[in-house]
Amino acid sequence: MSILRDFQEITQQVAEAISAALQVETEIVDDTMTIIAGTGKYKERINLQEEGGEIDAGYLYGRVLRTNQPFFIEDARSDPSYDPSVLEGVTEELAELCTPIHYKGKVIGVIGLIAFNETQRRQLIHNRLAYLTFLQRMTELLTGKIAEQEAWNEWKKTFTKLETLIESIHEGIIAIDDQGIVITCNRTAQQLIQRSKDELIGTPLGEIWADSPMLQVLQTGSGYVEQEEIYQLGDHEMHFIVTARPIHVDDRVTGVVASFRRMADMRRLAYVLTNEHKDLYFSEIIGKSRSLALVIKQAEQVARGTSNILITGESGTGKGMLAAAIHFASNRRSGPFIIVNCGAIPETLLESELFGYVAGAFTGAKREGKAGKFELADGGTIFLDEIGDLPLHLQVKLLHVLQSKQVERVGSNQLIPVNIRVISATNKNLEEMVRDREFREDLYFRLNVIPLHMPALRERVEDIPLLMDYFLAKYRDLLNHPILDFTPEVRALFMHYHWPGNVRELENAIEYAVNMEVSPYIGMDSVPMRIRQHHSVSGIASPVEGDQPLKERLQRHERQILYSMLQQYGHSLEAKKLVAEKLDIGLATLYRKLEGHRLLNDEKVF
Repeated sequence: MSILRDFQEITQQVAEAISAALQVETEIVDDTMTIIAGTGKYKERINLQEEGGEIDAGYLYGRVLRTNQPFFIEDARSDPSYDPSVLEGVTEELAELCTPIHYKGKVIGVIGLIAFNETQRRQLIHNRLAYLTFLQRMTELLTGKIAEQEAWNEWKKTFTKLETLIESIHEGIIAIDDQGIVITCNRTAQQLIQRSKDELIGTPLGEIWADSPMLQVLQTGSGYVEQEEIYQLGDHEMHFIVTARPIHVDDRVTGVVASFRRMADMRRLAYVLTNEHKDLYFSEIIGKSRSLALVIKQAEQVARGTSNILITGESGTGKGMLAAAIHFASNRRSGPFIIVNCGAIPETLLESELFGYVAGAFTGAKREGKAGKFELADGGTIFLDEIGDLPLHLQVKLLHVLQSKQVERVGSNQLIPVNIRVISATNKNLEEMVRDREFREDLYFRLNVIPLHMPALRERVEDIPLLMDYFLAKYRDLLNHPILDFTPEVRALFMHYHWPGNVRELENAIEYAVNMEVSPYIGMDSVPMRIRQHHSVSGIASPVEGDQPLKERLQRHERQILYSMLQQYGHSLEAKKLVAEKLDIGLATLYRKLEGHRLLNDEKVF
């Protein structure tokens, strides 16, 4: 498409202005010989072609386009090179003065003045030089208008691209002029500030962000990167990380543009990039015992809420796994799950770890300050393990966080809102600690809104075989060791050991055994010595067993025998018939004994 056709409206305006000034008809064609603009009869022929559209046919407009020279036809009706209509004897034109239109070094068309009567013809003849100069000035005006419109169109395209780019950025973008007035912002900025674009643009920045450092950038010309800023606009509290850059024009600061994100989003991003917590579900907590099933059912029910939870239980029972499962089953699952072991962090560092600190709060503090674990947990869950080890002076600060949902960093009086759920865990008796004034009563009741108790492994003996098989498969794959199973003696030993370290001790024992065993079956020699010392599988009573009545000891050994044979022959009906035959008892008697020992299950589950 030709340039003149792209700007047809402007071209028509120029044609009408020429005709009005000179009182002759005007025609403008482009470099394809198409009539783009005109007056009189030419206006009716706009978008039709002159001279058959043939530039090389030798007629007037074609010659102008080819030679880049102006022409004057004094007697059009007698000039066969004027137009094809002359040869056909139908031409109405008496004379014509025309000149090429130049734009960016090329001929883009022709502009002509046409006489249709003798008065106009004499006018062209007598004023042809003045009219030619006038036409050339008008072509300059036309191309100037085209250049201006093209520049505007290009600017509009660039502005649209820039606006689209700004709108596609996930960060908020806001810009001010040299007077501190907001001149533009993107959709994200509107959402974060909770004001529409119409409300923001034209408003002094100080009315939106009071005492914003962006206003200082106007004075100093020095920007800043990722600075923490907190603002209040009505009831809306804003906590942002802001980067601001000055806008320089001719070595003068003419404005400032800033990008900003919510602090909560930055924390969440930092959590995703620095943590490798795998989503954990209730179904991944190994065990089928009634006591474990009950606590999991309770945890599933309360996971949907926001109330604080206190998990009690001995060390190694899986309190952390339960807390993680609650988080990933809640509506906060997309938020962070922050773990703090209150007993593992030195008391001198615990306060700054939990609550964060501002720049210069103490010797050795980071220059830019640091967010605490409560801030990092914003929008998610914080798990305070070993909460019973929290010092009394920090219990006061924790109580304040639970009551107000706000955190005050060390060295600051600025309150930072946090949206968190607190899950605590302890292996201590907090009620006894409250009576001994070692734990605040008000904090205890704040934490213990929903109590959950993880049973000790000795209280769910039927889960031991499941856990043994699970950990064996785990470390067999991890250590690339082709161990097939445990010997019956080891299985019996593990079933009767009291496991003071609970599931963690069981896992460690199996990891040790897989490392030590060289045969396809884990035998007694690969079991840690501390476990072997507590029980004997040779029939000699252990210290625990020695205090039991004969009947209980016989029942324990009967259960061990039944369990070992089921492990050896299987759980199918045919296998049970074979076991009954080996033991020289009836099948009904076997079923009664299996049911009495809670071993009657066709699955490998206890």
